[in-house]
Amino acid sequence: MNARLFGEVLVTMLVILDPPGNVPIFLAVTRQLNNKERHRAAALAICTAFFVILVFALGGQTILDYLNVSVPALQGAGGLLLLLVAMQLLYNKGGDDGFLEATPEQRTSIALVPLGTPLLAGPGAIVATILFFNQTNSFGEWMSVSSAIALALMVSFIAMRFSGVIQRVVRPMGVLLLARVAGMILAAIAVQMIADSVTAFVRNA
Repeated sequence: MNARLFGEVLVTMLVILDPPGNVPIFLAVTRQLNNKERHRAAALAICTAFFVILVFALGGQTILDYLNVSVPALQGAGGLLLLLVAMQLLYNKGGDDGFLEATPEQRTSIALVPLGTPLLAGPGAIVATILFFNQTNSFGEWMSVSSAIALALMVSFIAMRFSGVIQRVVRPMGVLLLARVAGMILAAIAVQMIADSVTAFVRNA
């Protein structure tokens, strides 16, 4: 194990994943779920993020090159997807009535998109994963990077798993307010991702 590399990857991934910052977004997106479904959504989101990161860790650059997809294009797509989710949170057009009638599996599918990806395993996490694994020269370094990413995801899971404490404090009206605030934050993140994508395209043109 390389302690320096482990710490570098851990700090970087925690900044990118932003566990505290994602709690309001998680509460807003899962506000129609009961506690059991919310816990399941948190676990599925982390598993989805882990799977996506693992895929790109094993062959991320190869996958992007094969599909002829650039990192800026990935950023733009992720930004557009998050912007759609932000609009639903801001204007409450998520189809709550139909959502309540859906099966538990359908209701927790939000854990896959947008929570698992692109919110957690978004362009930033994917690019960082590719770069860190490209720098590994030994099995010890590979394990250091893997362990740091796993720990960062675990911290994110703990933050979402116990977000119900915040919900009990702020009550339903507070969660509704959080949904609007989270929508604005998510919209800002989405616009920034799209702006970074356009800037990268212009720079590389």
